[in-house]
Amino acid sequence: MDFFAEVEKICHFHLIQEPIPLSGGFLHRMYRLQTDRGDFALKRLNGAIMKRSAAMGNFARAEGLESVLEARGLPILPALHLNGQKMQRAGGEYFYLFDYYAGKSLRQNEVTPRHCERVGGALAAIHAIDQRGEARDSAPISIDWELYLEKTKRAGMEIHLMLAECLPLIQKSQEMGNRARKRLPPLSAICHNDMDCKNVLWAGDDFRIIDLECLDYSQPQMELFELALCWAGYEESRLDFSLFRAFLRGYAAGGGEAPKDWETLYSCNIGRLEWLEYNVKRALGLEGALEEKEMGIRQVKQTLAQIRFYDGIREELLAQCAQISW
Repeated sequence: MDFFAEVEKICHFHLIQEPIPLSGGFLHRMYRLQTDRGDFALKRLNGAIMKRSAAMGNFARAEGLESVLEARGLPILPALHLNGQKMQRAGGEYFYLFDYYAGKSLRQNEVTPRHCERVGGALAAIHAIDQRGEARDSAPISIDWELYLEKTKRAGMEIHLMLAECLPLIQKSQEMGNRARKRLPPLSAICHNDMDCKNVLWAGDDFRIIDLECLDYSQPQMELFELALCWAGYEESRLDFSLFRAFLRGYAAGGGEAPKDWETLYSCNIGRLEWLEYNVKRALGLEGALEEKEMGIRQVKQTLAQIRFYDGIREELLAQCAQISW
């Protein structure tokens, strides 16, 4: 049976026109469904991700935390329950169904201090739900970059020279980040873990936080620092410090606790290395579908630019952080 035909059967509605692809995600595919029961959004989960041994456990844990946020009345867009569960399977693929929210994610040039304050306040509310004075056990990042350098060279890929040029900086970041993470205060809280601009939809001044599949207990100060950077333009290799300060101001107004060691947080911000590795694998055809190779190449280029930018802005960024009063 066709995927969407089976979706209709599971969801007890009928499509009144063809599903409309929605843009935004780098891993999963989104569609707007116009049905005889109203409009819905459907997230068709990435097949390669779902084959990972830890995938189902990770999704189940995130679903439980999503229900906690939903019960607190936080501005999220939760997946709908169908037949007693959130995750559904159709045609051998997995999906989530959502009420359709007529909002849009902001481009970086559309982000204002007010947006940053609102999202910073929402993040503080999420972190306040269940803070624990314990460190989250996490294995150090131990990516063999020399291996990927050799693989991209053998494949004759254009990203090989880019990786080679950036390799010393990548390896230094990995080593410094692993050391710095051991210095973090023992603290964990519910974290979104991907709440950048693309994952918040706005309808005027109203907003909903989406893509909740990464919800987990993580170090909240790290998430605060990383998201303040993202909302200030870091993903486009630039930084508007007025937006950075506004995000932190919103977090403080929401009752969020102030970090005390900004330099450690700076060094800890190495999650982009894992994203880089994932996209090198996609570019090589080792991860995801074959049609994802071009997206992998684009993301490798963008992530390498971020790594170089982040290294160059270290002193100015830490000076700005030192001036922030809570």
